[in-house]
Amino acid sequence: MDAQSGHEKTLTGLLPALAGANLIYGLGMLESGMTIDYGQLVLDHEFARFIKQSVAGIPVSDETLMVEEIKKVGAFGDFLSLDSTMKYMRGQSQPRLIDRRVRDEWKAAGSTDVYRRALDEARRILAEHRPLPLPDGVADELRRIVDEGERELATD
Repeated sequence: MDAQSGHEKTLTGLLPALAGANLIYGLGMLESGMTIDYGQLVLDHEFARFIKQSVAGIPVSDETLMVEEIKKVGAFGDFLSLDSTMKYMRGQSQPRLIDRRVRDEWKAAGSTDVYRRALDEARRILAEHRPLPLPDGVADELRRIVDEGERELATD
């Protein structure tokens, strides 16, 4: 896994979503779907969150554009130190796996790449997640659907 693969998967999901598609296919898949990788699945979940956020759009108003703050700071002022810059920037991008620390901090934290962090998160989820039980009757209905499908396949 490399960063280009992640970038490619983001683009192949983003472009159809911007055109109106509402399904992202192939989460966690590698090798044309022949392999499922839990680390890739966690990465793809992050990419899907970014895609959903992009499709939802960016709120544009005098407040979000910080019109008054920009007037006060002036043409060559420091916008990055404003509380409102941080507020609106945080609302636009909340990566859980992409590490935006400076190199020295990243190295001090173990120098892990995004795939290693995703794989560690997948392992944590597998070890800790406890799904909510299905509502009454759902498991029986799912079994009925599977059984019906298997009968249809057996007669073909």
